[in-house]
Amino acid sequence: MSAEDTVALRRAATTDAAAAADLWLRSFAAALPTVVRPRSDDEVRAYFRDVVVPLHETWVAEAAGAVVGLMVLDGEQLSQLYLDPVWRGRGLGDRFMALAKERRPGGLALWTFQVNKPAHRFYERHGFSAVEYTDGRDNEEQEPDVRYVWQPGTRG
Repeated sequence: MSAEDTVALRRAATTDAAAAADLWLRSFAAALPTVVRPRSDDEVRAYFRDVVVPLHETWVAEAAGAVVGLMVLDGEQLSQLYLDPVWRGRGLGDRFMALAKERRPGGLALWTFQVNKPAHRFYERHGFSAVEYTDGRDNEEQEPDVRYVWQPGTRG
């Protein structure tokens, strides 16, 4: 049995909010060390508890009782996709992407920071195309970002 076989993707429950927020914090710090977060750790945890998990379609990846991945769909927007740093490169992101496309067969859009080149490669490999670049003035982090779109029938 491979490591990927021991990971279950499931809808998040309210009891997953703290673990999902902690995963987000670890992943953000590892993947985006130069991006300044405008919210404290406690504010991030409250946001996951009060907004993300109860109000959005939130999925977690669980391995050995621990949350190791997170995906949030908000309408046609893939608003969050974060993996525990030790789980990157092990196929978990691919599984989340397949699930996202299954859940939103009409298409998906997302934003990622311009400095996050690994994310660009990942999304492009999954058939997303960059359609808009900004200077970051409209996001909380004030960090230049890029909008990606996937339409059914495109590669990936």
